[in-house]
Amino acid sequence: MKAAAIAAFGGPEMLRLTEFDAPEPGPGEVRVRVRAAGVQPVDCAARSGWSPPGLSPSLPLIVGNEFAGVIDRLGDGVEGFAAGDEVLGFRSLGCYAEYVVVSAAQLAAKPPGMPWEIAGGLSGAGQTAHTAMEELRVGPGDTVLINGAAGGVGTVAVQVARERGAAVIATGREENHDYLRSLGAVPVTYEEGLADRIRVLAPRGVDAALDAAGGLGLAVAVELVEDKDRIGTIYAFDRYKELGVRWISSKRSAARLSELVDLYVKGKLRVHVRKTYPLEQAAEAHREIETGHGRGKIVLTIE
Repeated sequence: MKAAAIAAFGGPEMLRLTEFDAPEPGPGEVRVRVRAAGVQPVDCAARSGWSPPGLSPSLPLIVGNEFAGVIDRLGDGVEGFAAGDEVLGFRSLGCYAEYVVVSAAQLAAKPPGMPWEIAGGLSGAGQTAHTAMEELRVGPGDTVLINGAAGGVGTVAVQVARERGAAVIATGREENHDYLRSLGAVPVTYEEGLADRIRVLAPRGVDAALDAAGGLGLAVAVELVEDKDRIGTIYAFDRYKELGVRWISSKRSAARLSELVDLYVKGKLRVHVRKTYPLEQAAEAHREIETGHGRGKIVLTIE
């Protein structure tokens, strides 16, 4: 099979199309012919040499932790899925490939009307955003600040917060304000005076905040939210402890992913894919995401 892999850690140029033996499913596992794989900042970190706690990946390494495709083989004991089923799912690494093998417990059924690029880009940002809104205890009547709201995680977080009955104030660049309004948020720019502008929009205060961009927005969240346990960041790994806020680590599950799929089917969740790249252009996809700009998701497609 073909996969976008690295033979050494480094920059985007290390990602090259490489031939591997196709994996075979073991007991309780399925093999999926991948049609789309989302690109995330954590993939860039893995390419550069970072690995999640408990993992010691060896080279050559296939990165990527979310995918969508068609089941083509099943291991012994798999129930609830069959060859030919369209699914989306997650694993720690290995998704920039024509085939992935994954536990059946890491899959959700793909609705017939969901485009492949949306299915392939839902799990990573979607489950992180959903986890954040859960851990920050966002509920009816809350006012939530989402910093960096136009990105992949922020886009989903705005919509999940709104679905939970919260009002959302969203930081973003001016060119993204109409987009943020369309998601149900009240947008504000990042510039100096941000705290005062938010106070005008939320005279009764801000109850919780999710930071996906760092910088001034995170500082303002710390200033405005009284309960620091209701401030979470997915960005400031080097500062969250000193600030006394929560580090949000995605708690991924098939149940959580299925809940996001259900929101999509009901028209309560939009996933914006800003650009797709073929698998052989994975390096370009990494260069694009490392600019730190742009709304929504980047996704690799595999024909």
